[in-house]
Amino acid sequence: MAKSVLEAKVDAYLTSLRGNKLVVCSSEPTTYTEAITTYALTNEDDANAALAGDYTLAAGDVSGRKDTRAQASNIAINASGTATHVAEVDSSVSPPVLLRVTTCTSQALTSGGTVTVSAVDHEVTAPA
Repeated sequence: MAKSVLEAKVDAYLTSLRGNKLVVCSSEPTTYTEAITTYALTNEDDANAALAGDYTLAAGDVSGRKDTRAQASNIAINASGTATHVAEVDSSVSPPVLLRVTTCTSQALTSGGTVTVSAVDHEVTAPA
């Protein structure tokens, strides 16, 4: 018997994880507060204040579906440190939440400069 999941449900799941702000962090955050305060090297208000429209749903690379967040350029750096993670948060809900965290190429960032964050895919494969 074949297995399947309604594509609209997978898309709804993927879009539920879209943040409205992006934060470059010096360590892996596990909470919203850690992402925007404890480990933040960029200010979430400066980092693409609204990511809406910066996501694209498509067929997955192998199977299933994926949601791609576009590259974000010229994000202001507020604190010097080594970038190791990128967090997507939703500050429009109460309480605000940490939605997704991914690693990035480790690099030294200097306050007053800018940083570019590469595009990233979040993929859900089809049931096997």
